Parts: sequence; C-alpha cells; structure tokens
Amino acid sequence: MNNINVAVIVGSLRKESFSKKIALAIKDVSPKNLNLELIDISQIEMYNQDLEAEKREPESWLAFRDELKKYDAFLFVTPEYNRSMSGVLKNALDVGSRPYGYSVWNGKPGAIVSVSPGAIGGFGANHHLRQVLTFLNVATMQQPEAYIGSVHTLLNDKGIIANTDTLKFLNQFANSFLKWIQANS
Repeated sequence: MNNINVAVIVGSLRKESFSKKIALAIKDVSPKNLNLELIDISQIEMYNQDLEAEKREPESWLAFRDELKKYDAFLFVTPEYNRSMSGVLKNALDVGSRPYGYSVWNGKPGAIVSVSPGAIGGFGANHHLRQVLTFLNVATMQQPEAYIGSVHTLLNDKGIIANTDTLKFLNQFANSFLKWIQANS
C-alpha cells in the first residue's frame, strides 16, 4: 500500500504543549503507511488582506502554502483557548485558504483531535475548528471523535503517554483516519 503523507497542524506554540505531545503519540501509534509530519506554524505572519491585494504577501505565507500542497491530508491537534481554537491555528487556516479560490485545504480529508487539561477535552475548540473546516471544504472525519481531557494525568514525568487505554484509542483513531483518507481522497 502507498504511503499517505499527512500534515499535522498543532495549534499550540508552547514548548511543553500537551497538543504537540498528543500529536507525537499519534505519530508513534499510526499505521506504517500513514506518514505524519508536524508543520511549524509559529513563524506565519498574521493574515492581512491588504498585503494580498497589494501583492506583498509575506514569504512565510507563500512557504506555508507551498509546503502544504505536497500533503494528502491534514490532522489538526488543537488546544482549547476560551472555548475555541487558538489564534495561531486560526491564522494558519486563514493564510492557507487564500488567495480566494486557491485554498490549500480544499477537497482534502482531515481529522481533529482536541486536547485540554479540563474534563471536556476541548469540546468547544473541536467544534469551532470543525465549523471552519466545513467552510474550507475539508472532508473532516466524523467518527471516532477525539477529545483528550485531563491530558496532564495521561502523561508520565517525561511527557509521554503512559495510559494504555489512551494509546489504544489513539491507535484506533489513526487506523480510522487512514481508512477515512483512503475513502475521501
């Protein structure tokens, strides 16, 4: 079976990001032909339509868009900030969706994992992101839903998931995502 290249967009810039730790755990338990690559969104300048209209798009926008074009699918791993996704993630979505009619997201399959130290696992962020992805025409996997709550209790002192049930779930999620990509590519 051919390798499937997946861009993993982590919506947290924090060095000890729970979202990044979950993304790396998913990468570790994914099927071998699911090639997950974390994409750095920390250097993408804020979207400003004036720059686009004036043909002065920053190099960070152009490089980000070019990078994403080579991927078959997208996995979004988001923290929850004030019951929504982070500003840096929303900015990446906006930059990738422009210029109008040339969105890098359009028509590709995707999936969402939300992560939170809270009990409801980033439910608000997950659903706000899902709403944006619907508009961007990303065929977003519906089941299994992935809300990783109380994430800080799932990690050992090295920041690695020590909870076997969580690892099993993430493996099932990754296998379902592989099938989703194959069915929606």
